[in-house]
Amino acid sequence: MANNIPRPEFPRPQMVRDAWVNLNGEWDFEFDFGKTGRDRKMSEGKDYSKKILVPFCPESKLSGIEYKDFMNAVWYHRTFQKPFWNGRTILHFGACDYKTEVWVNEESVGTHMGGYASFSFDITKYLKDGENHIVVCAEDDSRSGKQPRGKQSYGYFSGGCDYTRTTGIWQTVWMENVPDVYLKSYKALPDPKNGKIDFKFSVEGSMHYTVTATAFLNGKEVGSNTVTDFPSMSIALSEVDLWDTEHPTLYDLEITVEHDDVVDFVKGYFGMRSLGWDNKTLTLNGKPVFQRLVLDQGFYMDGIYTAPTDADLKKDIELSLAMGFNGARLHQKIFEERFLYYADKLGYLVWGETGNWGMDVTEVSNLENFLPEWMEAVTRDFNHPALIGWCPFNETWDHGGKRQSDNLLAITYQVTKAMDPTRPVIDTSGFFHTPKTDVYDVHDYDQNPETFAARYESLKEDNLETAWRGGPLAEQKRQEYRGEPYFVSEYGGICWNSKVDNGWGYGNTPKSEEEFIARYKGLTEALLNNKRIAAFCYTQLYDIEQETNGLYYYDRTPKFDPAVIKAINSQKAAIETEE
Repeated sequence: MANNIPRPEFPRPQMVRDAWVNLNGEWDFEFDFGKTGRDRKMSEGKDYSKKILVPFCPESKLSGIEYKDFMNAVWYHRTFQKPFWNGRTILHFGACDYKTEVWVNEESVGTHMGGYASFSFDITKYLKDGENHIVVCAEDDSRSGKQPRGKQSYGYFSGGCDYTRTTGIWQTVWMENVPDVYLKSYKALPDPKNGKIDFKFSVEGSMHYTVTATAFLNGKEVGSNTVTDFPSMSIALSEVDLWDTEHPTLYDLEITVEHDDVVDFVKGYFGMRSLGWDNKTLTLNGKPVFQRLVLDQGFYMDGIYTAPTDADLKKDIELSLAMGFNGARLHQKIFEERFLYYADKLGYLVWGETGNWGMDVTEVSNLENFLPEWMEAVTRDFNHPALIGWCPFNETWDHGGKRQSDNLLAITYQVTKAMDPTRPVIDTSGFFHTPKTDVYDVHDYDQNPETFAARYESLKEDNLETAWRGGPLAEQKRQEYRGEPYFVSEYGGICWNSKVDNGWGYGNTPKSEEEFIARYKGLTEALLNNKRIAAFCYTQLYDIEQETNGLYYYDRTPKFDPAVIKAINSQKAAIETEE
C-alpha cells in the first residue's frame, strides 16, 4: 500500500487474502444537519465542499475537519478505478457510526445499523470499467435513547466520564476480491484435551465445494483435513502447544475452498486453549488464572476512536503489560480486529464489550437496535484466543423512573451463550445483575484501603450470604450473589491531574506520589489477598480528556514508574496459591 494512505495494514488478520485495495485516504465530505442530502441528490457525488482523511472521524484532528458539535448526518464521496480481477468484489467497513447507507455509481448497495461492528456489501454488479464512485451517508442521533453511543458525550462539552463523540467512518474502508464461491467466515473451536481443532465453515455461492484446512506450528505442518459439501471438520494435531499469557503460541492456518477448479485461498491463525469457570475461579487451560485487568476505553488524543497508527494499538497493550496487568476490559466499545490480533500475539486477556450507554435499557423493544449488532460482534471476534469473556452491557441504570428490563439483559445473555458456550458471559457489569450471569461483578470506588478491604471480609471467609452485592443495591434487593466467580470489575480510579486543570476522577486527589502509590497498593492487595476474588479491573490505563484517573497521561507518558505498579500487580493472588 502507498505510504501516504493512513492505516494501510490489512484490517482482518484472521482471514487474509492477497487481492485487496485499501480505500483510506482523502474523500470528499459534507455536513447534512437537516438530513436533506437525499433530497439534494448527494448520492450522485456532487457539490461536496470539504475534504476528510478517512478513516478518522470528522470530530478528530487527524480527519482535517475537527468539528465537535452534533452532526445529524454526514456524507462521503470518492472515486476509484475498477480493479482488474475476476469473481466478486466485496466492500468492507471496519465501523461507521451509526446508520449507514452506501451507494456505488448512484445505486444503493445496502444499509447497516450500528456504530461499532464491521459490515460489508457485495458490490460486483454495481461496478463498471474505469472510474467508479462510492458515496456513504451516516446518520447519527446519539441523544435519541434508542441507539448505543458508549462514552460519547451526551452534551456539547465532554464531561465526567463522557468524551468527544465519533460520527461516521472511523475504521478502514477496503475492497477485496473473492471467487464466486468463497469462504465467508469460519469458527475455530480448540479442543486441547483431545489434541484437535474443530472448524465450522460458512461458504457463500454454492452448496457444492471442497474445503481443505491445514495447520502449521513454527512453519511445520502439524495437521490437515479435507471435506466435500460439508460445513465442518476436525484436524488432529501432531503437536499441541497451549496458548496462555506466558506463552501465547499461535498456529498458522491455511484454508482453501475449491469449486469448479477455482480456488479461494485464505490465511489465518488460531490458538489452542480452554476456558473454564465454577463457583470460585476462572481457569485457563485447567489452571486458575487471576485476571489482573485494567480498563481500556480505546480513545486517542488526535484520532478519538481511531488509533493514529497500527503501532499505537500494540503500544497500549505493551504499556499495560509493563505495569503488570495481564489483560483489559475493552470498555464501552467494540475494538478493531487488529487490536485483538496484538492481544492474541502478546498473550493479553480481554473481555469483549460494546458501547451500550445511551440506549434506554428499560424498554425491551430496544433489543431491535442492540442485539443484531452485538451478534455481529460475537461472530466476528469468536476466534480470538485472547478474548476470554463477553459483557454486552455496562451499568444498566434505571431510567426515567423505570427499572431496567431484566428481560432485555436475559435475552441478550441467552443469545450470547447460544452463539458461544465456550466463554463466560456477564449479563451487565456493575449492576443490576439478573439470575442470568456466569460471573458476579461489582464496581467499587471506595478510596480508603481499610474500608475497601473490610467490605470483602465475609466473602473471604466463604460467608456468601453476607457477601457485598454492590453499594445500596443489596438493600434494594435488586440482585443476588449465588456463588459465581467474583470480579471487582471497576475499582480505584484515583485522580492524579498534574497536567490538567480541574481534572475529574474518583475521590480526593492524593497529596503526593507516595500517597498515590500507598493507596493503589492497599486497594489492589485487598483484592489479590482474597481467596474468593477471581479478577480485578483497575480504572484506568490512561487519562481521557478531562478524566484524569489513568496510570498514564492521555499522551501515554507514565505518571509513575511502571516498575512500581508492576511490583504491586504481580504479587501472587490468593486464588493462585490455594491447593
